[in-house]
Amino acid sequence: MAGERKYISAEELKQHDKPGICSSGWGYPLLNLAGQDVTDAFIAYHPGTAWQYLDKFFTGYYLKDFKVSEVSKDFRKLANEFSKLGLFEKKGHGILYTCSIIGFLFMVCIYGVLCVDSFWVHLGCAALLGFLWIQSSYLGHDSGHYQIMSSPGFNKLAQMLIGNCITGISIAWWKWTHNAHHIACNSLDYDPDLQHIPVFAVSSSLFDSINSVFYGRILKFDSVARFFVSYQHWTYYPVMCVARINLFLQTLLLFFEYYGICVFWTWYPLLVSCLPNWGERVMFVIVSMAVTSIQHIQFTLNHFSANVYVGPPCGNDWFEKQTSGTIYISCSTWMDWFHGGLQFQLEHHLFPRLPRCHLRSISPLVKDLCKKHNLPYRSLSFWEANVSTIRTLRTAALQARDLTNPVPKNLVWEAANIHG
Repeated sequence: MAGERKYISAEELKQHDKPGICSSGWGYPLLNLAGQDVTDAFIAYHPGTAWQYLDKFFTGYYLKDFKVSEVSKDFRKLANEFSKLGLFEKKGHGILYTCSIIGFLFMVCIYGVLCVDSFWVHLGCAALLGFLWIQSSYLGHDSGHYQIMSSPGFNKLAQMLIGNCITGISIAWWKWTHNAHHIACNSLDYDPDLQHIPVFAVSSSLFDSINSVFYGRILKFDSVARFFVSYQHWTYYPVMCVARINLFLQTLLLFFEYYGICVFWTWYPLLVSCLPNWGERVMFVIVSMAVTSIQHIQFTLNHFSANVYVGPPCGNDWFEKQTSGTIYISCSTWMDWFHGGLQFQLEHHLFPRLPRCHLRSISPLVKDLCKKHNLPYRSLSFWEANVSTIRTLRTAALQARDLTNPVPKNLVWEAANIHG
């Protein structure tokens, strides 16, 4: 009969998950959720206007035995209400204020280095530069999730200036890894934000040398990794002080946005070279990097001590996976600028396109939804989150020291654990 609908079952849909649907790295999130209903993820990532473009991808088959869960229904209803209220378009004046602060701090740093001879002023400028990088990263994060400027072209320009030129971090690299993180939140083998072997391991599951689906390689837990992980609760804060170097290296190694990155690696070394001696130059670099450790700590607090799992993300329980893998950092309203809105981690993960100025106002609604469906909404103070993270790292560290789980030995490991 003409016009008769064709159906497939949920089990048949699962077979449509083979590589080749998306051949580039940019299709990584799509591949992770292939063969599933991804309505919730699509709603989270796209405006309502995006639905009109799906028709050309329609295969002609409908899903016949799929039932939408009650929590998904409530999530979609909440997203629809936010859309009707225009919250996704109302960005407030925070972007203008942040841009002004970044520009002002940048000029102060240049003036302090070029026009003042005081050693302490130079160190103060280094600290201001580190703080400038933090605020720029928050703004770059916003621009990667939603349009912070008046047009897509200006938004792209802002990303290049804020990300590549000012911070030296590729916005394309960040989008690549960050979208994967959102889709596979706290999956040990799919989420790149938890794949820090050989330096950190948040779970003993990483001791099995699991395969990183994101990087396409084995996260090898060898004797070197065991040595570092065994002391990770002690090295956590020192490593955070130099964590920005890792971002620089990944930008240079994994992407080719050299036109913007070259701007950063022109002005920053030139600024450092204007300092009077090598001692001050080294201190300037160390301080500017160390200040950004605050942000790296913030990033890890939101996820390191949350629940983790092994395996691909499931589009059918989008809301549940986000609640399980995130931690809310409670703070006063006047401290929102310090966290860049990312203290509302669950709210951000559920509605990544929502401007940060609205995250506090929707937080009670998200809490109520979690309570209604008996889902976790873990809230910790900044201090408590630090304690919880160190406790998680210490637990894994002590498990790594268990010599009943052998790995290939080397002299470093044996020397560090010799008894006599």
